[in-house]
Amino acid sequence: MAVDHKPPLAWRGRVALQTPRPMDAATTVEIAALRALLPLVLVADRRWAGPRLDQVAARLARGQPADRTLGELRARLEASVVTVARRSALPLSIAYPDNLPVAQRRDDILATLRDHRALVLTGETGSGKTTQLPKLLLESGYGRKGMIALTQPRRVAAVAMAARIRAELQAGEGIVAHSVRFDDRATPDTLVRVMTDGLLLAEATNDPDFSRYDAIVIDEAHERGLNIDLLLGLLTLVRTRRPDLMIVVSSASIAAERFAEYLAGPVIAVAGRTFPVDIRYRPPADDDIGYLGAALNAVRELHRDEGAGDVLCFL
Repeated sequence: MAVDHKPPLAWRGRVALQTPRPMDAATTVEIAALRALLPLVLVADRRWAGPRLDQVAARLARGQPADRTLGELRARLEASVVTVARRSALPLSIAYPDNLPVAQRRDDILATLRDHRALVLTGETGSGKTTQLPKLLLESGYGRKGMIALTQPRRVAAVAMAARIRAELQAGEGIVAHSVRFDDRATPDTLVRVMTDGLLLAEATNDPDFSRYDAIVIDEAHERGLNIDLLLGLLTLVRTRRPDLMIVVSSASIAAERFAEYLAGPVIAVAGRTFPVDIRYRPPADDDIGYLGAALNAVRELHRDEGAGDVLCFL
C-alpha cells in the first residue's frame, strides 16, 4: 500500500497550516556559493542579485519553490564573472609622463584611492589631472567591474580627452570612449567613458545609483555649472546606498577645502606648469577680413617667421 509522506498539517478552525519545509543542504550550499560570487561580478549585477538571493532564501525557508529564480541568478552571475575576467584582460599600457606634476604625486594618489572613497585633486592647468586620473584609477583596480566616468563640461573636451587618454594607454577603439549627445561610442568593453556632465546627469533618471560605474570623476568642478552642482548633490546621496563607489572631484584650487568637506575626503594638491608666453599687439582688422581673417594671417606669419611649433588661438 502506498504511503503518503506529506508534511503534517496543523488544523486551526477551518484553515489548514502546512509546516514549512526547511532548505535542503544542497540548496543552502548553492546559495552560499552564489553569495561568494557577488564580489567578483559587475557592480550592476551585484546590486541586482543581492536582494534576489535574500528573496530566494526567504521563499525556500517558507517551503515555497524558487528553483527557476535560483537558476536565473546562477546563469547571470556566472556570465558576469566571465565578463569581469574579460574586461580585466584587456590590453593596456599604463605609464605616466615624468614631466607632469600629477605623475610626481602618483604614490600619494594611489594610497588615497586605496584608503578612501572620495578624493579632491587640485592643480593648475597643465598639471595632468584630466589625462592621468583615469590611468591612476585603472591602476587601482577600477574600471573592470564597472566603467570609470570622466565628466567634461563641453562636448569638444569630452571627445578630445577620450582620444588623448586612449592614445596614452595604447588602448583599442572602444576601451576608452567618448559619450556626448547623439554620439555615444561606449561598448561592453569600455573601461573609461569620457562624457559630458549633462549626459551623466540624465542617466540618473533611470539609474539613480549609477550602477554602471565603479568610479566617477567630476572634472573642472570649479566651473560650478548647474549640472555639476546637481551631480555633486546626487552623488552625496548615492554614497549612502553605494559605499563602494569612488568619487573624485578634480578642480583648480578654488574652494578645494569646501569640496573636501562636502565629500568627506582628503585633498591632494599638485603644482601646475607654466610656459613662456609672448604677447604681441596688432591693429584691429579692417572690415574686409574680420577678426577670423586677421587671426589666420597672424598664424601664417608665425609659421613663416618663427619656425616649427604650435599655436593656440583664443577667439
